[in-house]
Amino acid sequence: MSGRSTPQSPRKPGNKTTAGNRLSQQSALRGNDNVLASLRATQIIASKPVLPAELIATILDYLPVPDLLTCARVSRRVQEMVYDDTRWIHKLKTLRVWNEAEARQRVEEAMKRKAEAQRVREADEAKRTGVHLQGSVNGIAGGGVTLFDAGVEETRYKRSLEQQHPHLPPARKMLADGFDELAISPSSPTGNVWDAHQALTILTQVRSIRGRARQEFGKVYGTLAPLYLNLVRSKRHSDATVFRIFRDPDQQAKILAALKQFARCDDSGDWQDREQKLDTIIAVFETAVLREFEQGFAAGDIDGRMHRYAHVLATLNAGSAAVDFFVSHHPVMARQIQVGNPLDCLEAVAPGHVDLNPVQMFFENLANKMVEQAEVIDRVFPETIDVLTPFLSRMCEEIIAEYLTALIDDARGRGSETYVKAVAGSFEQGLRFVASLRSTKASPPDFHDKAQRILASCFERYFESYIAQELSVFNTKSTAEVTHWERELSEQEASKESFFMSNLNRQQAKRDFLSSFKKVVMMPVNVLPAFNASKASASKAPANPGVADTHDKESRTSSSTLDGPLGTQHPKPEAPTTELAAKAAIMNSRLEGIKSLFSIEVALSLTHLAKACIERMAPMVRMGPPYSEEVKEQCNVIFITMLGVLGDRHVKNGFDKAVGHLSTYNPREVRGVKARLEGDDTATGSGHGGVEPLVTFLELVNVGDLIQQMIDVFFAQELVATKLTEADDFLSPAVKQKKHFEQMLDERVAAGLNRGIDVLMDEIELICATTQSPTDFNPGATSSSSSNGAAPAMVDIGVSRTATEVVEMVNSHTSMLVGSTDKHMLDVFTQEVGLRLFAVLCKHFKRQRISVDGAIKFISDINHYSAFVANLRQKPLMPYFQALREMSQIYLVHIDPPATLFGNTSKAKRSSLLSSKGTKTAAQAKELATIIADSERYRGIFPSEEVYEFAERRADWYLVKAYVESALYGVGCSVM
Repeated sequence: MSGRSTPQSPRKPGNKTTAGNRLSQQSALRGNDNVLASLRATQIIASKPVLPAELIATILDYLPVPDLLTCARVSRRVQEMVYDDTRWIHKLKTLRVWNEAEARQRVEEAMKRKAEAQRVREADEAKRTGVHLQGSVNGIAGGGVTLFDAGVEETRYKRSLEQQHPHLPPARKMLADGFDELAISPSSPTGNVWDAHQALTILTQVRSIRGRARQEFGKVYGTLAPLYLNLVRSKRHSDATVFRIFRDPDQQAKILAALKQFARCDDSGDWQDREQKLDTIIAVFETAVLREFEQGFAAGDIDGRMHRYAHVLATLNAGSAAVDFFVSHHPVMARQIQVGNPLDCLEAVAPGHVDLNPVQMFFENLANKMVEQAEVIDRVFPETIDVLTPFLSRMCEEIIAEYLTALIDDARGRGSETYVKAVAGSFEQGLRFVASLRSTKASPPDFHDKAQRILASCFERYFESYIAQELSVFNTKSTAEVTHWERELSEQEASKESFFMSNLNRQQAKRDFLSSFKKVVMMPVNVLPAFNASKASASKAPANPGVADTHDKESRTSSSTLDGPLGTQHPKPEAPTTELAAKAAIMNSRLEGIKSLFSIEVALSLTHLAKACIERMAPMVRMGPPYSEEVKEQCNVIFITMLGVLGDRHVKNGFDKAVGHLSTYNPREVRGVKARLEGDDTATGSGHGGVEPLVTFLELVNVGDLIQQMIDVFFAQELVATKLTEADDFLSPAVKQKKHFEQMLDERVAAGLNRGIDVLMDEIELICATTQSPTDFNPGATSSSSSNGAAPAMVDIGVSRTATEVVEMVNSHTSMLVGSTDKHMLDVFTQEVGLRLFAVLCKHFKRQRISVDGAIKFISDINHYSAFVANLRQKPLMPYFQALREMSQIYLVHIDPPATLFGNTSKAKRSSLLSSKGTKTAAQAKELATIIADSERYRGIFPSEEVYEFAERRADWYLVKAYVESALYGVGCSVM
């Protein structure tokens, strides 16, 4: 790799001087007598470089800095490789003193200054010469300009040097090229005087400038390399120049830290030995300083020796040794102070409970100690070292974890409920402990978040078992609650039935069981006997006194009936003396018992259990991922379990039983049974008007609606407000189960109301069938009186009795829900009643015969129905009754009788029909056909076929049928 240049012989294109054709060249030269040509060919082969540039660059990376500068003297090519700015930037990055952002900013500023200077120079040149430059505007250069070209600048600089000294040979680079401002070693005779104190701050004075990285590294190397090499070569640490020049411990720590950082760029041979030697000296120095810190700690000299030597250790290596000593020798960590006994929480407590007062005192004592230590830490340690966080970590690992282990393990042996309360209560007190901590000046901004994660690490070992036990406890207690209520309800029903049958002759009951059952099973509630207090006071004691006082006992279902306050004393009823009265009393008790098929108290109890479990688990969301997601999922599971127990086992079964009781009720037998029971002394009693099963079931619907509102409030406050779930997350299992519960409740309420509405519609059909007179819509006496020459009778155009009673019946039952349920349920019920009423009226009108004279009364009834529906304020119902009003117009169209136009034979009739297309009867029939065929008139409610069915109920239909059908379907048309 000689830097000398040798003359080269001209080669033809394609002539390759490789080892493969070297022999052919030598054989060709043997025949040539020119000796200089042979010598020239030999020199060409010898001047080829041996190593590629990549390999040379790799070798340079492993050379020490002095050897690297020596290699720069070999040739210009190697010098360029050595002086490459990226090589020295890499070394500065190894020292962690290069700032890339600062370097980019400097380059951008230099480019801006150069561009501005070039514009000013070009503008001045344009003004001086008066010639506009190419690509400029008003003498100012524009377009793309090369701001800096390193190759051009270097060539220009070399030419300026050659012009100044043309007789001098090319300058040879010295060993200190790039490092000439500072000497390599203190003993070097060259260079300036070495400033030892500059070594304390030399690393902070490095500038990040592209193109000058070699000079910046040279300053660092020239300052720290003499101390570094002297330190690693000294046999004893006292012989090192560092300890002879710097006497202050703070300065010694600074220079040792700087040398430790400088050792990062030492990648030459035996660097491991030098680094080990440096670490040994630093360890000796750290031990000596730590001894001084321990003496100050023992003497309590906080602001003196502890403060001074803590800062020395912090300068040396972030003070890890001082922090470890300070934490481990605290009285609490050294077990010199007893802060609490975990077994005090389980002494003298009821089964399934935990006394959390000792836990609270334990964490309060620790919080007080931590606050005191925070003040000491601020006085001793610098603001660059966070001591409180490792102090808290050690305390959680050694003190808090030991306390929790003793408490929770003992609580596990006392039952699942005790275990979950101990874990949840301890974690909640731990969160309060974290909230009461005071951060130091060196604490990070998220100190409390880190403290929560450190505390959560103490509970990680109990997390999985805890959330599983919470679900198990809720399942056990909720199932037991519902089972207890069902057992009480079954016992109450059995006791009532045995009480009612206690005074009967069982043999007589067996003989006429079927006949009496058939009489009573369809009996309405409003005619069943009611046992009041007057009879009870005059009656004798029942035969079974153990069962007779069941009404005086307090039961869990008393509040669900909504009849009175809790604890109300009811008088003792009188037992029936006949089987008919007993059967009636049993059915009456069942219908009244519909209101107590499920209890609000049970729903409240289940929600309280779920609330307690969720509130215990919710604080554990602060443990962070992945535990927070598991806590949210488990809270949703508890909510889902509560809905399953409350809905499937309690509310659903209650509604199913209620619908089953309503299905056995037939209101068509009311009037017949009432006549038989009025003469029975045992069956007398006050009744209720209307359809009693529907009235009773509406109270049960009100209870179900209250339970649904309780679930909505619980979901919003316990899950949504605490961010355990999202209300609009349709994929959430809790949201799905809540919608399923609401759907189940709506289905059961709809089934019960559907059955109640069926009973109501049966009652309306009965009213229509028994009160509607055939002459209401077809007054036939009018025609007969007119034919005798008498004055025509006055036609009653008012509302019929049937319409009045139907509206009163429907209005009395739809108004029962007003104020007792929400608007949505009321709207659904009212709309269903309106649609059923519409269907019943249509069926009723198709059974009537309506004349033109009776159409006015018919329209009055329809207007009465429409006015009632309008008062319900249900817009979906209005189109149905408006269509009914439009349909009533087909009965007002008068058509003259066509009988005078027909002959006696069918042929004559056909010819008469074909010849009377232009008659008045045909024109009137065409008007009626137009009304029938106009589908838009009826808003899509009635198709033309159904309107035709209504038209068939005209009194004169058989006279005008042919003409109407001819107008509708074109009967009798001929093709011309």
